[in-house]
Amino acid sequence: MKPNRLALSVLLILSLAATKAHSQAPPDSHLLFQTDHPWSPRTNINADTVMVYGIDDTTASRIKSWRDHGYHVTVMTGVAWGRYAPYLRGDFDGKEHWNETQQEKSGKLILHSGREVPYISPTISYGNYLAKGVEAALDAGAEAIYLEEPEFWARAGWSDAFKNEWQRYYHEPWQAPDASADAQYRASKLKYFLYQRALAQVFASVRIYAAANHRRIHCYVATHSLINYAQWQIVSPESSLLNVGADGYIAQVWTGTSRAVNTYQGVTKERTFETAFLEYGALQNIARSSGKPIWYLNDPIEDNPNHSWVDYRRNWESTLTASLLQPVVSRYEVLPWPDRIFGPKGFHLMSDDATEKSLIPRSYETELQTVFHALGHMDQPADAIHWESAGTQGIGILVSDTLMFQRAAPTPSDENLGNFYGLALPLIMRGMPVEPVQIESATSTTSSNFLKPYKILLLTYEGQKPPTPAFHTALAAWVRAGGALIVLDDDKDPYNLAHDWWNAAPNHFATPREHLFRTLGLSPNAEGLHRAGKGYVLFSAQSPTALAHSPSGPGTINILLQQAAKPIHLTLKQTNALVLRRGPYVIAAGLEDEAVTPVTVTGNLINLFDPNLAESPSLSIHPGTRALLLDTNQIKPSAPRVLVASAKITHEQSTPSSLTFDAEGIDSTEAVARIFSTSPVKEITLNGTPIASGQYQQSPQTLLLHFPNSATPQQIHIVYQ
Repeated sequence: MKPNRLALSVLLILSLAATKAHSQAPPDSHLLFQTDHPWSPRTNINADTVMVYGIDDTTASRIKSWRDHGYHVTVMTGVAWGRYAPYLRGDFDGKEHWNETQQEKSGKLILHSGREVPYISPTISYGNYLAKGVEAALDAGAEAIYLEEPEFWARAGWSDAFKNEWQRYYHEPWQAPDASADAQYRASKLKYFLYQRALAQVFASVRIYAAANHRRIHCYVATHSLINYAQWQIVSPESSLLNVGADGYIAQVWTGTSRAVNTYQGVTKERTFETAFLEYGALQNIARSSGKPIWYLNDPIEDNPNHSWVDYRRNWESTLTASLLQPVVSRYEVLPWPDRIFGPKGFHLMSDDATEKSLIPRSYETELQTVFHALGHMDQPADAIHWESAGTQGIGILVSDTLMFQRAAPTPSDENLGNFYGLALPLIMRGMPVEPVQIESATSTTSSNFLKPYKILLLTYEGQKPPTPAFHTALAAWVRAGGALIVLDDDKDPYNLAHDWWNAAPNHFATPREHLFRTLGLSPNAEGLHRAGKGYVLFSAQSPTALAHSPSGPGTINILLQQAAKPIHLTLKQTNALVLRRGPYVIAAGLEDEAVTPVTVTGNLINLFDPNLAESPSLSIHPGTRALLLDTNQIKPSAPRVLVASAKITHEQSTPSSLTFDAEGIDSTEAVARIFSTSPVKEITLNGTPIASGQYQQSPQTLLLHFPNSATPQQIHIVYQ
């Protein structure tokens, strides 16, 4: 029987009606950060907007503390978990709700942090509770709302609340999710729906509140990538978030997600840069279908406190570089939880082989602030952004939200998601900036030409399934228009037997691939290369997971790629490094695959990953190199000016004989600035007091200046001879 979607439909109508009555506009904030603390001099991040985290009796005072220091203030709160003990114990509606805790088969409750912060199996009453909490945040002055991490664990599904929702949704008795592949698939569909519904409730409530109070209020969702959620065995609405009323995303990609191991050429290990590149790409791909804004999260450390500052720094540089190599995104959440980075309790090992812990190194403090401020300048004109080194573009890996539906007993897909990485890593390792392409977006009413930018698409139904037959119609149209589709599948996935549209009347297909091939006019057994309209389909009956675990796997993918590219006259190009220019900024990453000759970047380069902002005329990009550079040849100033600094620079004024500006940053850190300056310096003062000559050095084109940072603006005055 068809599931009951009436509640979601009503909420969507309310949400859309409220949206039409009170139009939305894209936000201006390009830099964000989140914190559950009030403002302090050591967390004076100087981004456009702060997200005050959590809804409780301190929210209003925390909002005020940040607003008093000139920040735009929004509120972020968890969707699946949070400080929601009042709801659980019955303070909200007089009923206890502990039975809404996500529960494993053994009866174990799934907790986020302590018994009073469990993961929730959301009911209608829980959605109402969240909506009331969000209204309280809006009353306290929040300018926008960010809902974080709608997450339902794949291993859950045994709570009383979930069993009741199953009966309402499927109109039949609950089945244990591990009873069969079909039961697990259907349980995941329900989990997906429940968080759609909860979000729709909150968004509808906010729209109605905004209209009643004549305010413009945006609602966003902070979410991990589909790739990470699938690997971590979590179900989340992902591509449907915009359909239930979200105005945009925060792409929560950081060291903690991207260091999840994957397998390449049979070797399983961390590949933080490559994984992050694919994660950011997956979320950008979803946002592209709607044109809604997306922010990329970076985190200078991660949730695991047992790594060293060296490890955090190395992996942060990798994830940051990966985010900057996505050329269409220029909004960033520069960090979460600044107190655990710059605060008095942020002790970690100094190096990987150290035994004692210390606070953040001074050099890392400086580097972080330099990069934070540079991120505010990544919104460059399209004609100023181009790849200097990259392999063939226009190649995508088709992925569906159903990638999250096959991750638990009785027959979970590959532990390390080899069904995806077996296709993607051989391409990215050869310098091809491959994109995960969202299957759901291909049939979106707002993105009819969604597949048009791609020349070659790779597809498997191992580990995922097409959510509707409409995708096959869209994909077949893309092929017939001239695209090349590579299908790798041995048809042995047990989830082919899950009861869904491809094997339900009037369809009687053993696998969804058979329906795709029927739509393309091909025999189900049509191995090899076949023409379809102006395009081609190349079918190889192989398992992508098996290729991930084989030393020859990348070679097999490369051969298939060449076979598909030839008839559509696409020239394949490989490279040892990815190098992207964004205006005057150069972002570079050397790839893990064997590099014979390193790629070299030239210019008048300032290294933003160096706390002393070192200058050089060139940089060789070797495997493992991560670089963010400023090429001053692309700026060509005619008068002295600050080129880059680890402080917020304002009120800059230049004359032929002087330069004056204000600088503000995180208190008690060391600031550095590199200034375009060709004349000899006579004197430099900080708040009217001369600084020592040892605090600055001159080169033929620039002046390097060191000074103590302060959370209140300081005036620097430079006089030239």
